Amino acid sequence: MFIPYMYNVRENDRMHNHPPIPTPYRSLLFARQQQGKVAELRLELNTSGGKKDKNFSAKKIALKKIVANMTMSNNDMVALFPDIVGVMGVPSLEIKKMCFLYLVNYARAKPEIALKALPILVNDLDDSNPLMRALALRTLSYIHVRQFVEATLTPVKSLLRDSDPYVRKTAAFCVAKLYDHDRTLVESSDLIDRLNLMLRDENPTVVSSALAALMDIWERSESIKLTIDYANASKIVQILPDCSEWGQTYILEALTSYVPQDTSEAALLADRITPRLSHTNSAVVLTCIRVILYLMNYIDSDRTIAALCAKLSPPLVTLLSKGPEIQYLALRNALLILQRRPEVLRNDIRVFFCKYNDPIYVKVTKLELIFMLASEKNIREVLTELREYATEIDVHFVRKSVRAIGKLAIKIEPAAKLCITTLLELVATKVSYIVQEATVVIKNIFRKYPNQYESIISTLCENLDSLDEPEAKAAMIWVIGQYADRIDNAEVLLEDFLDSWSDETHEVQLALLTATVKLFIQRPTKGQEMVPRVLKWATEDTDNPDLRDRGYMYWRLLSSNPALAKSIVMGGKPAITAESEKLDPVTLEEMCLVVGTLATVYLKPVHTVFRSARSRRLIDSPALQKQHMPSWQAAQQAKLLTEQQLAGAGAGSSPNPNDQADVLDEADALFAGMQLVDNDGFGGSPAAQGEQGVQGGQMYIVNQGQGLGTVQPTVHVQNGEGDLLSF
Repeated sequence: MFIPYMYNVRENDRMHNHPPIPTPYRSLLFARQQQGKVAELRLELNTSGGKKDKNFSAKKIALKKIVANMTMSNNDMVALFPDIVGVMGVPSLEIKKMCFLYLVNYARAKPEIALKALPILVNDLDDSNPLMRALALRTLSYIHVRQFVEATLTPVKSLLRDSDPYVRKTAAFCVAKLYDHDRTLVESSDLIDRLNLMLRDENPTVVSSALAALMDIWERSESIKLTIDYANASKIVQILPDCSEWGQTYILEALTSYVPQDTSEAALLADRITPRLSHTNSAVVLTCIRVILYLMNYIDSDRTIAALCAKLSPPLVTLLSKGPEIQYLALRNALLILQRRPEVLRNDIRVFFCKYNDPIYVKVTKLELIFMLASEKNIREVLTELREYATEIDVHFVRKSVRAIGKLAIKIEPAAKLCITTLLELVATKVSYIVQEATVVIKNIFRKYPNQYESIISTLCENLDSLDEPEAKAAMIWVIGQYADRIDNAEVLLEDFLDSWSDETHEVQLALLTATVKLFIQRPTKGQEMVPRVLKWATEDTDNPDLRDRGYMYWRLLSSNPALAKSIVMGGKPAITAESEKLDPVTLEEMCLVVGTLATVYLKPVHTVFRSARSRRLIDSPALQKQHMPSWQAAQQAKLLTEQQLAGAGAGSSPNPNDQADVLDEADALFAGMQLVDNDGFGGSPAAQGEQGVQGGQMYIVNQGQGLGTVQPTVHVQNGEGDLLSF
C-alpha cells in the first residue's frame, strides 16, 4: 500500500536543493499574505450575492470571518473600516450587530473614519424596531470619542421615555456609561433626575436597571449622594420576585444604601428579602446575605437576630455543593461572617471537612474555618480530621494542617495536652517537613504555657538532624536557649548550630545570638567561652544592622549589669492568643458591608483592592446598635486602656515625659552609672571596645527626635517571634 510522505516547505526546499528564505523576507512574505487576506475579505464583503441572496448570506459570512480575525487581535482588519461603514446601511439586524461590534473595537484607533458611521447610528435611533433602537444607542454609548458622546446626550433623553421597556432599560445603562466618559456633561444635564423618575416605572426590569445605573454613578461620584427612604425601599423589595436574577442583584445592592431610622423597619425589611436566600443564582444569595448582615446592625431584638442567623446558615452550606470557584467565594465570605456573627455556622463544622478532590485553595480555606469553629466540645473530632490531613500527599496542605493543630493548642487551653499528643505522634513519623512544622508550633505552645510540657523537649532534640529550614531552626534554637538550665547538653547543641554560623540566614543568626546570651545568663560556666565569640561575630562580621545592633545591646548589658541583663533577656514575653487570627474591628465592619464581592477574597479594605471604590461605613441613625459594633467596642477598650495608663502615670513617681531636661538628665545618670570592668572580655574597657568593633570614644545618646520618656529597661520582642502565623 502506498503511504504518501508528508513534508513541510523547508523539507521540500532541502529535497530539491532550494535555498532557504532569508529571515527579513519571511516577515515581508507574511505581510503580503495578510494583505491578500484583507483583499479577499473585502471582495467577499462587497459582493452582492445576486438577486437570489435576499438574506445577505454572503455579507454575513464575510462579516463573521472579519469578526473572528478581529477577536484574535488581527489588527490588519482595521483596513476594512471604510467597507464596514458602507455595509452598515444594510437593513439586517444580524449584519448591524457585527458591524457595530467592529465599530466599537476600532473607533478609537480610527476616529476620523468612525465619524462617517455616526449619521447611520443616529438614524437607527428612530427605527421602528425596538431592538434596533437599543442596539444603536448601546453602540453609541460604548464609543469613547468626543463627537459620539455629545451625539448620545439628546437621543438618550427621549429614549428614557421610550414605549418599549427594553429600550428604556438600555437607555438607563447608557446614562451610567456616559457618566464614565464625561461626568461633567451628565451632571450639567438632567439625566440623573430622569433616572430618579424611572424608579417609578411600571416595569420591574426598568426599575432595577435605573437603580443599577444610579448605584454605578454614585460609586464614581464624590458630589452625588444616594439616599433611599423606607417607602422606596419597601416598593423595590415588592418587585423583587418579578425581576430577573441580575435585576434582583441590583435591587439588593441598592438596599445597602437604605439607612433604617427605626429597628422595626430594619427587621421587617430583612424578613421580606429572606426568600431570596433560596435562589439558584449564587450572586443573588450572597448579596441577600450581605443586606441581612447590614440590616442586623439596626435591629435591637436578640430573638430576631438569632432567627435571621439561623436562616443564613443553609444557603451558605448549599453554596458548597457548587463548583470550586463558587465554593471558594462562599468560604471566604464565611470567614467574615463567623468573625462578625459566630452563631451563624456554629453547629456546622462537619460540612467544612475537606474532600479528597477539593482544590488546594478550597482545602486551605476550609482549614481556616475548621480552626475558627473548633471548640472544647468538638476538639477530638477536629483533631482526628486534622491528623488525617497531615498524612496526605500535598506537602503544602500537610504543613498547614500541622500548624493548625499547634494553633488549636493555643486557642483551646483544656485541649492543649491532646493537641500536643497528636503533634508528637506526627513527629514520630520522622517526615522532615512534618517535624519542622511541629517544631515551630511547639515553640509557640511553650510560650503560651511556660513551665509546662517541657518533657517533650527531649523528643525535639532527637530530631535536630531533620531541621534544615530557617524558621524551624530558629524555633529549635529558641527552645534550647529558653530552657538551657534544663537541657544538660545545651551548649553542645548550640555549638552544632554555631559551626554553620556564616551560612545561616539572619533569622537563624538572631536566634543563635539570643540563645547564646540566655545560656550564659542561666549557666555562666557553660557559656562564658561561647558568648564573646558570638558577640564578636554579630558586631564585626556581619552587615545586617539588626544583628549588629542586638549584639551591641547584649554586649553593653552583660558588661554593665548582669542582673539587669537577666531581667531583660529572661523577662516575661507578651501573651500569645488566638485573637491575632481575627481582622481588626474597622476592617471587619467594612468587609461585612461588601460580602459577595471580590474584596472579600482578599480580606482587605475595599479601597486597597480597588482604588476608585468607595470605603463603606455604617451610617449613624437612631436605630443603629452601636454597642454591638466591633469598631465601637474596640474604641471603648482603647479608651479604657488609655484611662488606666493615665491613672498609673499620675500615681507613679516618674518624671514628666514632656520635661526634656529631666529625661536627658536621667539618661545621662543611667549611662554614667554603668561601671564597666576593664578587660572583662565583653568590651568593657575603651581599648577592648576599639578592638572589638565599637568605635573608641563613641557615645550612646537618647534620640531627641522621638517622644521622650523615662529611661527604663523594657522587653523587646522581635517581629515574628512567637506570633501566630497566618494560614
